[in-house]
Amino acid sequence: MALGGGSVAAIAAGFLIIHRPYPPDTKPEGAYMRIAKSVTQDEPKSFFAYLETEAQWACYTLRDMRKKSRDLVRASYPEPQKTELADAYTPFADAPDGSDVFAYVYRTRNWARRLRKDLSGVDHVDMEGERASVITVGGTRWPFRRRDNGIWGITIFTAELLADAEKATRDLSVVEAAAKNYNRVKSGR
Repeated sequence: MALGGGSVAAIAAGFLIIHRPYPPDTKPEGAYMRIAKSVTQDEPKSFFAYLETEAQWACYTLRDMRKKSRDLVRASYPEPQKTELADAYTPFADAPDGSDVFAYVYRTRNWARRLRKDLSGVDHVDMEGERASVITVGGTRWPFRRRDNGIWGITIFTAELLADAEKATRDLSVVEAAAKNYNRVKSGR
């Protein structure tokens, strides 16, 4: 049985509606849709690329500072501080990548709850230079910033991640000073 031209067109149109591709991630709505998909699939690592650059850098800084701190703690601190601090720093220090750090923080702080409040479709986008707000059908405004590579990154986690990275950097200074003192005591000086 042959299908008529109208039937083929209707099937093709139905397929395109169901399987239409996302807008490119060089548009805020494209980045938002990829984030929404990752959140619903519970895959935070997969939307690391859709964080703004400063948030990504903060994740790498957090990992690097915690790794240096943990290594100094293991080499110099006495028990029980050695075990307590090393254990606290390990989830960050052992992270292979910034996306792993982000996924750990995302899960431990239950950031999915914040995002799941409204992952409805895009109603419209307000653009202002390198910044944009994706406004959902449910009325939520999700803030984005254009990254140097043209991809849009969500900004809602940046302040917390930067604060964590700054704290990890300050903590490293304290750990370094304490490690010097512990080493001096060990050597009898």
